[in-house]
Amino acid sequence: MARPQLATMASIESFIAEWQSDSPFIEAHTSGSTGTPKAISLRKSDMEASARATNARFGIDAASVLALPLSVDYIAGKMMVVRALTAGCRLVELPLSNEIIIPDDISRIDLLPVVPSQIQSLLRQPHLSLKIRNLLIGGAAPSPDDCHKLVLSGYNAFISYGMTETCSHVALAHADDSRRVFRAMPGITFETDGDGRLIINAPAFSFGHLLTNDLVTLLSPDAMIWRGRADGVINSGGIKLIPEELEALYRDFLGGYDFFVTGIKDDIWGEAVTLVIEAPEDEADSIMRTLRQSIADHRRVPKSVIAVPELARTSNGKIRRRL
Repeated sequence: MARPQLATMASIESFIAEWQSDSPFIEAHTSGSTGTPKAISLRKSDMEASARATNARFGIDAASVLALPLSVDYIAGKMMVVRALTAGCRLVELPLSNEIIIPDDISRIDLLPVVPSQIQSLLRQPHLSLKIRNLLIGGAAPSPDDCHKLVLSGYNAFISYGMTETCSHVALAHADDSRRVFRAMPGITFETDGDGRLIINAPAFSFGHLLTNDLVTLLSPDAMIWRGRADGVINSGGIKLIPEELEALYRDFLGGYDFFVTGIKDDIWGEAVTLVIEAPEDEADSIMRTLRQSIADHRRVPKSVIAVPELARTSNGKIRRRL
């Protein structure tokens, strides 16, 4: 396996040493956005299978240039190194920052992975779209508004669906797709169980079949629309509500603030839909009034709004979806 051309950094070098060791496993960690972070042992053979699929999908070969503005502490960073190793191509390390900084001597990047907090930097630099052939957004779901702006700025951007357990993404949606239909990577198919949870069929991977906690609308064996997490469903007055769908409904009315929806135990409703928003405390009442006036279905209006100075986030920028 060819070694990619890398900028020197201890963490990347440490990961390469781990990758080249005799162990068939690599240790990775979940982000902790929906629960306690946990260590997971991933098979190197699975990571290679994922890398080959991504490289095939984006036409990555020995002549390609990949760039990495993410930490190799997480699967997204690890997999960019594995993709470069697998293809034998160049990997350019970028600063670990929300500001995307590409050296002037880099004229083309074939694949750049980013998280949503880095999108604003790209929007401030639309000229970078001439350098970046493919943009891969992961870590959390980007807003439809940001996706629209990326497309208008000329970026060929894709939203990824996957998890640490699947060695990064198993499906992609193009940023200009308003329905956000995720289409399976080569060799992957989808089905659902009786509760609508996604099952990932991946015969080239050691896990073979993986039952997830994600609720989806299945369009075909290789296409689905993600709805939300099954373990986050709110049962309010006997009506089951998916927080992520409520968040999509609220987003246009919340002035760009970061927020999440959760359920809080309630004597009357069982669980009360609660909006937790990063905003001045004295704006909570006006936010509630706006939602009551804007949302026709009263069952989907939050029962309360909690405004906090700052939402808790993981080390890679994801909102921790709990109080």
